Amino acid sequence: MPVPEQLAVTAEPLGTAGIDRRPRRALLLAGLIITVVFVNSCLFGLLAVLLQPGVDFWQGLLAVLYVAPVLAIQLLFFSRPAVRLDTRLAKAMLVVQACLAYLPTLHFDAALSSLTTLAAGSALLLFRPRTGWTVFTVFMAGTTWILWVYDDTWLSATFDSITAIFYALVVYLLTWLARLVTELHQARTELARRAVAEQRLAFARDLHDLLGLSLSAIALKGELVHRLLRKSLDQAREELAEITGIAQRTLSDVRSVARGYRELSLDKESRTAVSLLSASNVAVRLDLEQVELPVKLRTLLAKVLREGVTNVLRYTGVEQCEITVRENAGRVALEIVHDGTAHEDVPAETAESLDKVTEEVSGHGGTLSAGPDAEGRWRLHAELPIPEQAEPTETALAQAPDHWSRIDARNVQWTLTAVFILFGLSAMTRAFMLSGYSDLWTALTEDTWYIAFTAGYLIALVTLQLSYFAQPNARLRSRQSYALLLVQACLTFLPLIPLGSTWVSLPSLFAGTALLVLPPLLGWTAFAVTAASVVLVRLEYGTDFIGGFYSFASILNTGLMVFGLIWLIRLVTELGETRKRLAEVAVAEERLRFARDLHDLLGMSLSAIALKSELTSRIMDIDTTRASDELLEILGLTRQALTDVRSVASGYRELSLDQESRSAQAVLVAADVQVRLEIEHEDLPPTVRTVLAVVLREGVTNVLRHSKVERCEIAVRRIGDGVALDIVNDGVENGRPSKPERPVRVEAAGSGITNMSDRVAGLGGELTAGVEADGRFRLRAVVPV
Repeated sequence: MPVPEQLAVTAEPLGTAGIDRRPRRALLLAGLIITVVFVNSCLFGLLAVLLQPGVDFWQGLLAVLYVAPVLAIQLLFFSRPAVRLDTRLAKAMLVVQACLAYLPTLHFDAALSSLTTLAAGSALLLFRPRTGWTVFTVFMAGTTWILWVYDDTWLSATFDSITAIFYALVVYLLTWLARLVTELHQARTELARRAVAEQRLAFARDLHDLLGLSLSAIALKGELVHRLLRKSLDQAREELAEITGIAQRTLSDVRSVARGYRELSLDKESRTAVSLLSASNVAVRLDLEQVELPVKLRTLLAKVLREGVTNVLRYTGVEQCEITVRENAGRVALEIVHDGTAHEDVPAETAESLDKVTEEVSGHGGTLSAGPDAEGRWRLHAELPIPEQAEPTETALAQAPDHWSRIDARNVQWTLTAVFILFGLSAMTRAFMLSGYSDLWTALTEDTWYIAFTAGYLIALVTLQLSYFAQPNARLRSRQSYALLLVQACLTFLPLIPLGSTWVSLPSLFAGTALLVLPPLLGWTAFAVTAASVVLVRLEYGTDFIGGFYSFASILNTGLMVFGLIWLIRLVTELGETRKRLAEVAVAEERLRFARDLHDLLGMSLSAIALKSELTSRIMDIDTTRASDELLEILGLTRQALTDVRSVASGYRELSLDQESRSAQAVLVAADVQVRLEIEHEDLPPTVRTVLAVVLREGVTNVLRHSKVERCEIAVRRIGDGVALDIVNDGVENGRPSKPERPVRVEAAGSGITNMSDRVAGLGGELTAGVEADGRFRLRAVVPV
């Protein structure tokens, strides 16, 4: 029975098997524990009836007929996570269960009183807290009255009453926590969807603010130029220059936004900084306070850290560097201090690089200063206010169904504390019973040492369990846990030496905790050895076979209770955190998708608008008709860009490969490039078609941006089980000499190549780019169909 220490969080798509298997295995394990514990509890009462002298076959059958339906209702109805408990049927089932649980009193006195604990625990599941605890109290009051009426002594009645309340609370906690695991698992996908929906609203606002006005201005000015062509070429040329400027500025804004939506990790940047500085023989002291920051603020601090460390490396004589992040009074501060001196040519470069970061920091209401301090060390200090308005992810988390709120966690902790205290009280009552005194005062006065000693180590056991092992955030697979488990074993078994036959302890705490702390094989071995040793001790001191069996069954039952309760609480806590992390992963993926699509869909359109406006400005004096046609294409591209903006914001898009190829041909022809187009493909899946269209668009954009091209060939062909897109031009990329074709490495590529490579790799394909032997540059994408 493996008990993983923590949930693995990956960037797999929501709903994949890698995320789903853990909760399903947890539910199977929880169901097994619940079944064993509840069946064992009912068997105790059933055996108490069957072993009574004078009980015949028909009375035994009647006891079985009482136990079976009560247990069946609990296991097949209340303990099934899929069953809704807020219905009339559930309340009717509780009434039936309660009646069947209390009726055996008419025939078997208090022998089957354990059945009532199932009904009491179920009542807490069905009703709101105030009503539930009221019904619980009524049920347990009835059970306690039965026990006090039919038990032989008051000590026996007290022991049985405490045990009954203990079991009823265990029924509630085990069932509720198992149901909560299912609810949290099912709710995580909805939470991610809600967080992504909130993020998309933010995208739509950003797109409207950034591009709506610019594209509308281009469209209006394009129509104005079209009218001015026949009236005033000078005014038309001025308007065209403005269109070119707007397109170029908007393209720059698009790239800026695309970069801004690529979230940077402050932790990752700090580790990179330490690695870089250490490689340069700089002693680094890193002190990052864990601060909950919005995504944009985390990313900005990561940028400041990256720029600050870059500047540290430009200095000479740096031996020590300190990097700290602190939060104080609603503001977060990043500070980088080092003892180096600048090169002669560093100040201007440093000032220029810091100006951009300073401008971003100021845009977020913060301040950034850099320069020598009073001690002569160079100090960079950036301080930013932490906004009160939550990020979309945090808003979605706050509005998500409250399956595991702070109130829930507090309620569980208090109930769990009550369970372990009752467990200790039942053991203490058992110690009074073994002392042989019928009067409590006599036992306290005449056997003070025994009572005080027993109470002392029982309190120590319960305190250790509650203060450490029952805490959801305790690291169970650690040296500290192993040491405390040894202490628990000593507190459990060492009192046997002085007490002998009057030894009373809580070996179930050690057995259940061993399953949590030790590896599975060792845990089960410790569990079995503990149960066997207790049985042997009981038999050694005169307990008969039935008594030994009861001891074994009791340890099995309560040991599994201890393990199940703590394990489920830890699992629920981890699942609650995992839901939040999964939502953050989903939002991060959506942000990357937005950044990629924004660049892919609008980059070429805006580049083409700028190119065509310059071309129109050059030819309007020569060929008014062609200039008019170019203006119409500019208007068409602008309208297409507006459509693309809407498609990016909405997240529903499917690009046409044929349409993109015709558009690419038109743009290249307008740039005086001879184009050879060869599109040979059968029907392709929409995802493949869209990816190839994006690669084609970005590839043509790069041709126009980076190369001196006279000829360009574009071909789409089926090859085996896939399809290949080739874009070949006779320009020399970046003026570099010929290189052999090789797969593009994303880390070293620009944003355009990165986006294309990510998209192609996402479909299991490969993107290569390089200069061939004949001097032509080839971009090739091969995608399996």
